[in-house]
Amino acid sequence: MVPFRDTQGALVVGLVGGSHVVNHMYFMLLPPVTTALATDLDVGVAQIGLAVGLLGFVVTALQLPFGHLSDTKGRTPMLAISLGFGAVGAIMTATAESYATLLAAQVVLGVGVAGHHPAHYPLLSSATDPGTRGRAFSVHGFTGALGFAAPPAIVAAVVTLGGDWRTALGAIAAIGTVYAVVCVTTFRRYVDDEITAPSDTSRADEPWTVARVRELPGRATASLREMLSDSGIVLLTVLWLVTSMAAWGIKTQTLPLLTGVYSFEEATANVLVSAMFVVGAVLMFGGGWLTDRYSPAAVLVAGYLALVAVTGALASGMVPYVLAGGLVLVLAATIDYSRPARATLADQFSQSDNIGKNFGLVTIGISGGAAVAPPVLGYVSDTMGTASSFAAMAGLGLLSLAMTAVVLRAAGGGSVARPQPGDD
Repeated sequence: MVPFRDTQGALVVGLVGGSHVVNHMYFMLLPPVTTALATDLDVGVAQIGLAVGLLGFVVTALQLPFGHLSDTKGRTPMLAISLGFGAVGAIMTATAESYATLLAAQVVLGVGVAGHHPAHYPLLSSATDPGTRGRAFSVHGFTGALGFAAPPAIVAAVVTLGGDWRTALGAIAAIGTVYAVVCVTTFRRYVDDEITAPSDTSRADEPWTVARVRELPGRATASLREMLSDSGIVLLTVLWLVTSMAAWGIKTQTLPLLTGVYSFEEATANVLVSAMFVVGAVLMFGGGWLTDRYSPAAVLVAGYLALVAVTGALASGMVPYVLAGGLVLVLAATIDYSRPARATLADQFSQSDNIGKNFGLVTIGISGGAAVAPPVLGYVSDTMGTASSFAAMAGLGLLSLAMTAVVLRAAGGGSVARPQPGDD
């Protein structure tokens, strides 16, 4: 059984997957060009890490507002905001002539990237069946991993052909701009309203009066209090934060580890990093199938145990050259493999009228990791060595295991510990 109940479902999963590729390409714009960008703008590597952190901060700050807009105004407008602002931010990044301009570009890019999860997950939930939703989320995760893998490969190809970092980022911006037009147009013309319509229409017909505007802070506070009273979704957000920190450590520190600790040539290291994301993307399908067939719990534990083992081994600095390359290939998979399980838990913890806000909340964990990990682990790498940053990631893996136990205990077992319907 495939994770699409009809042609509409297949179309939605495909379009959302393409959007995920584009948004993750935007998220991964700076790491592959860090050295060249720092040289051209006459700043340090740590300042580029700060720019990546600023992007993550903006994404984090906008999750709940965008989740609310997704639930109350519809999924297509949120998708348009995401892809539109993302394209503009990518163009600004490719043409940045100063560090201040680069920071401004990351703010605009952050607005775009912030909208994709509050739009994507509700669309997937509306277009798929519960018994195969883990596999639908694995398709989503697969395309996201491809998005992370694309920029290093594009940068390597452009540089090989004689181009520079601006040409490479400009190519990514052009791809995203074209896709934005195609994706939003297709949603408006061919996807049914029952999939894209707002799920919370409790006040849809009320006019925007002065009194209603004055009520907004109080309503926002009440909505936040209601979400925070759900211990399952709050703890899952913390779990996703810890996992995201490890994931962003992998994204930003693997290249320096390969070149600095294991003496790989930079071109070879970039190829390995791209291949690492592809392997993680492929193995994510296995994580989605196992999530549907068995339970999210088993998938999470297996993934985090592998994270601890692989990062710990690489942190030792004593792994043979060839084996180090092999371990790097499966490094991203230790986290990507369990992504469908985390998304399935968030879906199970949600009701139809708050799924956008709940996924916005857990995405705060994801983007929070993107805001914190690059500068913090970059500092650890600069002061204590890249191997120490990998030791820190092993510690994050252990913390993820502990948080998984806490999340499952808060859920009280229930559906998260059982095979999903449709897999008898």
